[in-house]
Amino acid sequence: YAMLLSLIFLIVLVAAVVGFVFRHEIKTNFESNLNLALRDYNVTANRHSEAVDTIQRTLHCCGVQNYSDWERTEYFTQRGIPRSCCKSQDDCSEEDLKDLRKAKLKVFVDGCFFLVTSTMESKMSVVAGISFGIACFQLVGIILACCLSQYITNNQYEMV
Repeated sequence: YAMLLSLIFLIVLVAAVVGFVFRHEIKTNFESNLNLALRDYNVTANRHSEAVDTIQRTLHCCGVQNYSDWERTEYFTQRGIPRSCCKSQDDCSEEDLKDLRKAKLKVFVDGCFFLVTSTMESKMSVVAGISFGIACFQLVGIILACCLSQYITNNQYEMV
């Protein structure tokens, strides 16, 4: 049991170190994947399009860097900016969403990349605290399992 807990502890430790060391690569990878999701965005409900819509609705953002990123997509030429960018769903018409000048007044203008990364960085201290707490419990479990193993080994011949 102590060996299993030690193995899990080491895996978590390595994952935390790798995540910290490669955090800039993670940001770059996220930005390129978000750009790909915008490029491949379509009306059919695939998981990438749903993820983009959820991010834009939840964080009140639009596009990667700003709302004009949609202009370079195939979806924009057909239908304009997606409705998930609208500040108010009642006040967003398809004609407004096809014109960037009109859309600027009706959609969120901030890009999602900065908001997602800043949200993740602000929550990182909470994640680190929870991880540290779990690691402490694992260490206590490892120590107690080793003590129990030692106790059983020492008292093996004294059992009646």
